[in-house]
Amino acid sequence: MKILFAIQGTGNGHLSRARDVYPELVKYGDVDVLISGIQADVDVPFPVKYKMYGMSFIFGKRGGVDIVQTAKRSKLFRLLKDIREFPIEQYDLVINDFEPVSAWACKRKKLPCISVSHQCAVLHPNAPKPATGDPMGKLVLERYAPVTAAYGFHFKAFGENIFTPVIRREIRELTATDRGHYSVYLPAYDDATIVKHLSQFPDAKWEVFSKHNKSPFVAGNVSVTKIDNRAFIESMAASAGVLCGAGFEGPAEAMYLNKKVLVIPMQTQYEQQCNAAGAAVMGATVIKNLSEKNHGIIRQWLDQGQPITVNYPDHTTDIIAKIMQKHAPPHKQKTENITEKAPGLYV
Repeated sequence: MKILFAIQGTGNGHLSRARDVYPELVKYGDVDVLISGIQADVDVPFPVKYKMYGMSFIFGKRGGVDIVQTAKRSKLFRLLKDIREFPIEQYDLVINDFEPVSAWACKRKKLPCISVSHQCAVLHPNAPKPATGDPMGKLVLERYAPVTAAYGFHFKAFGENIFTPVIRREIRELTATDRGHYSVYLPAYDDATIVKHLSQFPDAKWEVFSKHNKSPFVAGNVSVTKIDNRAFIESMAASAGVLCGAGFEGPAEAMYLNKKVLVIPMQTQYEQQCNAAGAAVMGATVIKNLSEKNHGIIRQWLDQGQPITVNYPDHTTDIIAKIMQKHAPPHKQKTENITEKAPGLYV
C-alpha cells in the first residue's frame, strides 16, 4: 500500500507529533512524506519526499500573526499550481495533518483524505471555544485543509474520535524535576518585549527560547537563547513552570510533565484562542497578551500556580490501527499488522 503522510510545517507541533505517527504508518505500507510551510523549527528523523511552500502564517513580534509579512510572502499561484500538479492519484491512502496541498488535491480529484490533526478536534462542537466568537477565523480553520474523515487530538477527549495528545517519545523518556526556573517560548513576541516584562519579576529565573534572535544573551534574571528542540524540552522538564503560546503540543507536553502552565494565545488567531479555552479547562492560567496590565496575573501564577496532572497514555499505535481498519483499501492492507479491535481509544 502506498501512503502519503502530509504534514503542516507552520509551527512545531505537527512535526513533533509526526515523529511518533510516521513509525506506525510504515507498518502498513510504503510511506512518502509531504511537508508544506516555512515556519517550523523542528527537524524530522525520517525522509521527506516533497517539500512545498504551502500557505504559512508568519509570526509577528507583538503577539500575533504578521499580516503584512504573511501577505507579502504568500504565493497563491504557486499553491494553486502545486495543488493542481500534485500526483495524488498515486496513493492508496492519504493521511493529513492540516496540510493544504494534499487536502485540496484530494478534494479536486474527489479522493478520500483522512485528517489526523489537532485542528479537527478544535472544530468539534464539544471542544472549548473562546467567549468571543470569530466567524472568519472559524471559516479559515474549516476550509484550510478540507478532509473526508477526521481523527483529532485535544487536551481531553471531548467527543468520538477525539483523543488525548500524542506525546512524543523523547518527552515520555524525560524525567521531570524542579530546578526552580521557568521555561519560556513565545514565538509571536520579540526578545526585547519578553525581557522587558519578565525582568519585572526579579525573583524568578527565566529561560527564554527565541525564534527571533540567534545570539544568546543574559539580561539580569532573563537568559535568552535561540530555539533548539533538545535544549528546550530539557529546560521544560527541569522547570518549575512553562510560559508559552497557546499552541497545542507545547502546553500538552508541559501538562504531561506535571508543570504549572501559563499560556498567551496569539492575537487574531482563532485556533490559539480555542486552545487557550481548552488549556484553561485543564487548569492552565491564561492571559490575553504580554502587557503590564497582566503582571498581576503573572505574579499570582508564580506564587500560587499549581502543577497540572493529566493522564495521557501512549495510544498512537491503537489510533493508527483504527484508521487503517476503517479507511485503508482492504486489498492493500497488511492484515498481520491490524488487530481486530483498537483498545483504549476513548479516554
